Amino acid sequence: MKRIRHHDAATTYGFLRRAGAVLGGLLMAATLGATEIPDPQFMRLYAETYRFSLGRPTAVTPTDDGSAVLFLRSPGKDFVRDLFLFDPATGRERLLAKAETLLGGAEETLTAEEKARRERQRLAARGIARFWPMAGGKELLIPLSGRLFVLTVESGAIRELPVPAGAPVDPRPSPTGTHAAYVVAGDLYVLDLVSGKESRLTHRESPSVTWGLAEFVAQEEMDRDHGYWFSPDGQHLAVQWTDTADVSLIHLADAMHPMKAPHATPYPRPGENNAEVRLAIVPLPTQGVPAQAGSTTEPLWVNWDRASYPYLNTVKWPEHGPLTLVVQNRLQTEQRVLAVDTKTGATRTLLTERDDAWLELDQDVPHWLADGSGFLWVTERDGHKQLELRKHDGSFDRALTLADFGFRELIQVDDARGELVVKASSDPTTAHLWRLPLAGGAPRQISRGAGNHTAKVAKSGELMVVTRAPADGPREIEITDGSGKPLGTLASNTVTLDYAPTTEWITVGEQQLRTAVTRPRDFDPSRRYPVIVHVYAGPTSQMVQQTRDRYYLAQWFADNGFVVVSIDGRGTPNRDRAWQRAVKGDLITLPMIDQAAAVEALGKRLPELDLERVGMFGWSFGGYASAMAVMQRGDLFKAAIAGAPVTDWQDYDTHYTERYLGLPQDTPEAYEVSNVLTYADQLERPLMIVHGTADDNVLFVHALKMSDALFRAGKDHELIPLAGLTHMLTNPDFVDRLYGRMIAFFKQHLGSPAPKAPAPRGP
Repeated sequence: MKRIRHHDAATTYGFLRRAGAVLGGLLMAATLGATEIPDPQFMRLYAETYRFSLGRPTAVTPTDDGSAVLFLRSPGKDFVRDLFLFDPATGRERLLAKAETLLGGAEETLTAEEKARRERQRLAARGIARFWPMAGGKELLIPLSGRLFVLTVESGAIRELPVPAGAPVDPRPSPTGTHAAYVVAGDLYVLDLVSGKESRLTHRESPSVTWGLAEFVAQEEMDRDHGYWFSPDGQHLAVQWTDTADVSLIHLADAMHPMKAPHATPYPRPGENNAEVRLAIVPLPTQGVPAQAGSTTEPLWVNWDRASYPYLNTVKWPEHGPLTLVVQNRLQTEQRVLAVDTKTGATRTLLTERDDAWLELDQDVPHWLADGSGFLWVTERDGHKQLELRKHDGSFDRALTLADFGFRELIQVDDARGELVVKASSDPTTAHLWRLPLAGGAPRQISRGAGNHTAKVAKSGELMVVTRAPADGPREIEITDGSGKPLGTLASNTVTLDYAPTTEWITVGEQQLRTAVTRPRDFDPSRRYPVIVHVYAGPTSQMVQQTRDRYYLAQWFADNGFVVVSIDGRGTPNRDRAWQRAVKGDLITLPMIDQAAAVEALGKRLPELDLERVGMFGWSFGGYASAMAVMQRGDLFKAAIAGAPVTDWQDYDTHYTERYLGLPQDTPEAYEVSNVLTYADQLERPLMIVHGTADDNVLFVHALKMSDALFRAGKDHELIPLAGLTHMLTNPDFVDRLYGRMIAFFKQHLGSPAPKAPAPRGP
């Protein structure tokens, strides 16, 4: 397997031969010893509904004028989504299109490229997974099963577009609605929606080159899904050119079907080569002039110092501003905002940001104002995330939010009204919506009730779609007019339960650690309960949010005889800059200190917690933290389940890993201290490792390396490979069996609730 770190062939064969019988026994044990649980129907329901998310309206999009809301929705136990419209004037919804109707009963198929894109986006949907409004929402471009359709919203008429080149990847319409662009076999094509004529805009120079696609780290780590951008007039495209010739290849094999050849794909590892990325400006074919076969217009290359700033993070081509790029250096400690001269390809620097640790990315900015006088920008330069206004030349104008406001996200800019809609909260466990005057002044909160809120706003500002995830009720999507007057709610097909989680949110310790504590519904205060810490602990996600529906899984674990705790420590988002940057150079020491400190503080406050019986489980970074917990703090954490864990950070991708640990050739000590394998010989507690064999994000080699190191150190453990599964677990049978096995594991090693010891008698 090319460029993947491994032992030599003889050693690997010897390990597999010696470990085969052991692993076989462990895997058999994973299917035996079924444990009775209080609510056996819950897990099957949880699995079949994809964590109670199926049936929820998604891709909710108001039309530009606010006359309608478009959205996708599936049945409560089905991944296949259909397309709907909600009419705010009547409060009614109607079906616009069903996948099975568009396909005429044919089976939906996905190309390998489309499957990979959906994996990057964590999108498990089938059927109509995406749609793109055209002409302000009067028509919709719908990609489905490698085909393209246009739906006229008012009449319901649907026509299929010819795509002679093949199954399109990332098809999107031009701003004028006259063309659609897409990628086929690594080249960018454009389709005239009036004449039906398809034109090939690029010709890839080699199999390692692609045009119009975001590279792996852009999709996985930068939150940038696209690799081409239309000009506002729809006559040109800024197109990403990518060459992966010098990037390490990984070979993903199907162990259940060894007769199949492994799939090779580029995967940039820390300290090694990234994909080479450039940007070119390509014109659309001149209308009425037939293109000759094989001809192409020479691209205009955009020039910037790619040696110093190799990462193309953000591309914006606004109507009232220049084509604008955000580029970053390899260590992500410096970035520049560049304005592009689209006639020459030259760039000029509008803004340079620096941070000694790393710079966070925000794909909502730069946002140019409609009068072209300047742009909005997000910075942590003064220690907190803040929104600011920059002049046309990039110079500072004024801050729009105060440091203690807790700014999170720019939702909408209403240039006509001179105000913004933003998401913010000084409490990291909640998020509220605010209206913010662009000219300055006090913000006005427009969301109500504890919980987490977000929104989509029509371009006209006349309609808002507010998603509420409250602390004391179910998730709800409400439609309001520009003044906030309710106009209706979007119906949901989600399966609901007749009870609410018992979760309590508690702040503990010197670090003011936010925690969530979920007790059994039949909680008995006279008993002491084993504790399960459901963990993530990584830099990009939170576990503790005041959202009721987030904690049904925790409730199920709790109802099996545990108290379930989640903790957000240093390194997690939505605190200040210093809090998040505390993990620079060491991804585990401070997060583990905070997890342990919070558990111990809760134990002092809540006498029902038995701190002699604490376990931990998590997925991805949470799996990494779980493995580290029983290796580094086996005195406190007595058992752990590590799901899809990163073990050796030199086997993860460049952009994520180098942000926190630097280059391995420069900071080997950071990789050593953050490596699970460093501590393998310290394991004295039960550990279960679970990993999908087809995972192309956290590769299955991570689980194998940990199991190998533990086996060599003589440490007992369990390894459960999930055959053919990726980083997302969508198969209900796998989910049902896995969580049943997890409960059995924790009951075996942590036990059941026990009576509290009697208070000692006095003299």
